[in-house]
Amino acid sequence: MNVETHVAAAMEGISAAARLLADGGLVALPTETVYGLGADALDPVACAKIFEAKDRPLSDPLIVHIPSIDWMGRLAVASEPARLLAEHFWPGPLTLVLPRREIVPDLVTAGQETVAVRMSSHPVFQAVLEAFGKPVAAPSANRFGRISPTCAADVLAELGGRIPLVLDGGPCAHGIESTIVLVDGDGLHILRNGPVTEEELAAFAPVHGSVAGISAPGGLLSHYAPRTPMRIGEAVPKPNFGFLSWQCTGDGFARVEHLSKTQDLREAAANLYGAMRRLDEAGLDGIIAEPVPETGLGAAIMERLRKASAR
Repeated sequence: MNVETHVAAAMEGISAAARLLADGGLVALPTETVYGLGADALDPVACAKIFEAKDRPLSDPLIVHIPSIDWMGRLAVASEPARLLAEHFWPGPLTLVLPRREIVPDLVTAGQETVAVRMSSHPVFQAVLEAFGKPVAAPSANRFGRISPTCAADVLAELGGRIPLVLDGGPCAHGIESTIVLVDGDGLHILRNGPVTEEELAAFAPVHGSVAGISAPGGLLSHYAPRTPMRIGEAVPKPNFGFLSWQCTGDGFARVEHLSKTQDLREAAANLYGAMRRLDEAGLDGIIAEPVPETGLGAAIMERLRKASAR
């Protein structure tokens, strides 16, 4: 695969992105969470290019991003709780896993009878969807299992030469992927923690853990991982080790990246992948990540750190 990759200013590249999607091509797009790699969600051949460009296993389903809320009912069987969640949290960083309709290709759902649907709040993504007029499947725009990109330069580092176009919409606001929730008769099951917290979801329905037999995007044990070996632990310096800091100074480490000097979980989430990427590119022998409190958004951060250190 050897494709010349162009970077376009976001608003200037919207028409080009819509044309690429209509022609069955790929385009990297900014969302409020991380950058996504998009293709026509209803075209299995186009979606196959996502798996090829990312080296993504076919067993990992894709999230389908919709241009308007009425598309939810066209793609999935939406219960009243699902509609209430969509009305409250969309557009925004919440993905709903619902029973699929036949219109959704098997490739997108990894052969499951459910489909993951969300509606992004990023104005560039919304503008591309409006111009294209159909849903777009868009996992994170990186090689499979690697650190998700939160700016256009990260996308180029991961997929340059593999995709034709990157829309540069600046840094992502949240910096971690959407919350994924399975909606069923028992209530809500969090399949991936994210910017919409368990506390916020509990206001709408009982919240339970994950369920057997449902594979969620990004749900593998090792994911979001740097190439440099990483573990979660205390700030005990080692030669040529980096430190991902929550509140400790990191004195004695070869390199330190602070998630938030004021211990703000939202700032920490927004900085997480960029900090991990800089440590990964620093030529270190290893990385130690300081744990953060597992309250609110901290649960999502710790989920990413555990997956990043699972290797």
